[in-house]
Amino acid sequence: MKLLVTGGAGFIGSAVVRLAVARGHQVVNLDALTYAACLDNVASVAGSELYRFEQADIRDRAAVDRVFAAHCPDAVMHLAAESHVDRSIDGPADFIETNITGTFNMLEAARAYWQRAGRPAAFRFHHISTDEVFGSLGPEGQFTETTPYDPRSPYSASKAASDHLVRAWHETYGLPVVLSNCSNNYGPFHFPEKLIPVVILNALAGKPIPVYGQGLNVRDWLYVEDHADALLLVVEKGAVGRSYNIGGENERRNIDLVRTICAILDEKRPKPGSYADQISFVPDRPGHDARYAIDPSRIRQELGWRPSVTVEQGLERTVQWYLDNEAWWRPLQARAGVGVRLGVTA
Repeated sequence: MKLLVTGGAGFIGSAVVRLAVARGHQVVNLDALTYAACLDNVASVAGSELYRFEQADIRDRAAVDRVFAAHCPDAVMHLAAESHVDRSIDGPADFIETNITGTFNMLEAARAYWQRAGRPAAFRFHHISTDEVFGSLGPEGQFTETTPYDPRSPYSASKAASDHLVRAWHETYGLPVVLSNCSNNYGPFHFPEKLIPVVILNALAGKPIPVYGQGLNVRDWLYVEDHADALLLVVEKGAVGRSYNIGGENERRNIDLVRTICAILDEKRPKPGSYADQISFVPDRPGHDARYAIDPSRIRQELGWRPSVTVEQGLERTVQWYLDNEAWWRPLQARAGVGVRLGVTA
């Protein structure tokens, strides 16, 4: 296939790009190169004949149309999005413009391209979303594909809106779409403002390791390379109009996750005392969802996928990657907002 991947210089998008090229797909990476993007994420495939890069903004419909016309993709994998909850609290406008208006532009450009091409049955528009659209769970239960939407942050509300647009374009115009909603990703190339990189890098720097509230919020952790594998499977074999929940089957409380990372660092980069001594409980995020958990039965039963990496294995790999790749993360720490507590203006 020739894949048009939006947001391919970001964290999850770059994992998709690297894996797709490794599997022999042609890939066009469309990315605006905003603050969280980094072309070093795809440096390993940049010289491949299978890879092309287009710097364009999904908020710019004319630019998106140009990319479709120039490359004629067989499928779109739409990952470009603003994704940091704390930033959405401080500045929701970027999330509305990119996640909602940008997705609208992608859908309209894809529909126009698909119609000009004679509505090929094999074309797919794969919209990649998050489990945060479902809201917050209590101690029991899991999100399924039929869980009612209940977003509680500007970020999750904008992603919920984009999901609804994608379904509407399928029902109204017949655009062949597939959707997926994932749990929390982690792994190599994770931008330094997210929880796991913050824990690793603050620990190494001897700084306080911030944990929101008492660290009792629960997340299901999905190794990013497992996620990329699932996404390629969905775009290739997922049923048109169907959505798939993709989870890591690795629920952990935030405080337990942080302590696990500290224990890995104690072993790999020992110092006097434990890195866990640097844990610092800070005021909670406004509207912080208590628990996310995904039921991945549909993708397992229909497509035969399940995660290959446990959270302990994935964290060990992730910590080692950050220890080995300071040249990647060090410059990113100077970008706007990184290392600063955000999301408290509410």
